[in-house]
Amino acid sequence: MEISENVISQNQKVTTSYEPRSPWQMMIKRFKKNKRAMVGLYITALFIIVAILAPWISPYDPYAYNMKALLQPPSYSHPFGTDQFGRDVLSRIIHGSRISLMIGMVGVGISIIVGVSLGTIAGYFGGLIDSIIMRIMDILLAFPGFLLALAIISILGPNMLNVMIAIGIFSIPVFARIMRSSVISVKYKEFIEATKSLGGSHFFIIMKHVIPNCIAPIIVLSTMRIATAILTAAGLSFLGLGAQPPSPEWGAMLNEGREYIRSATHLSTVPGLIIMLVVLGFNMLGDGLRDALDPQMKI
Repeated sequence: MEISENVISQNQKVTTSYEPRSPWQMMIKRFKKNKRAMVGLYITALFIIVAILAPWISPYDPYAYNMKALLQPPSYSHPFGTDQFGRDVLSRIIHGSRISLMIGMVGVGISIIVGVSLGTIAGYFGGLIDSIIMRIMDILLAFPGFLLALAIISILGPNMLNVMIAIGIFSIPVFARIMRSSVISVKYKEFIEATKSLGGSHFFIIMKHVIPNCIAPIIVLSTMRIATAILTAAGLSFLGLGAQPPSPEWGAMLNEGREYIRSATHLSTVPGLIIMLVVLGFNMLGDGLRDALDPQMKI
């Protein structure tokens, strides 16, 4: 009896140690094993924390002029130097993170809401609705993204709100097409047909079954589109069509620094490197999420 009880207890330990894990646990494990994804996560988390704590960690007022410290090179008191008005570049970079991240996240948020809605409707109902929606998306995709944003800003006027709207509009077709293809691959599954046979409404099926099973590629795409949105916003501000001076937006800082590229290189180098680092971080994070959400990836 004692031997049989020991055997049963050992078998219980073996079975409990190999209990199946949930898909989210598997995803997290795959993500943690991806070194590039973790580096991207650390970079993006760092800039998000900096943006949140900007008023408290900024050493100087980013808008305060100091005529006694014009165009100073990097030093102990000003690690990133000062600009043509004596403003601390580090403080402006810190506060600029709020602007750039807000533009990227709000712009992509607009794209997700509109694009996912249109893609879901087109993929689920099909027919004439699908044709009309996707032809409109094809027209928008015919224009290069930056040129489309440039045209929208030229119509609406140069300010931060219009930049968010422009970025949101030119990213809508990408989300719509990805969501449509995902919905088409899901809507003929057995559990969808079973819900229909039980009298489930279209709205219930879409919200309860379709969108949750199609959200993984949207998460990956949204992370990468934030990087694109930040880069686009910086480009528009560099051309004078985005955030306006004295706003410490990184693209606007690049535009201000190009006039002093020979005498004060840090004015263009620092914001340029920061933009590159943030875009790199979001792209690495998106690549890691794509690999982690792929069920065919082996741990």
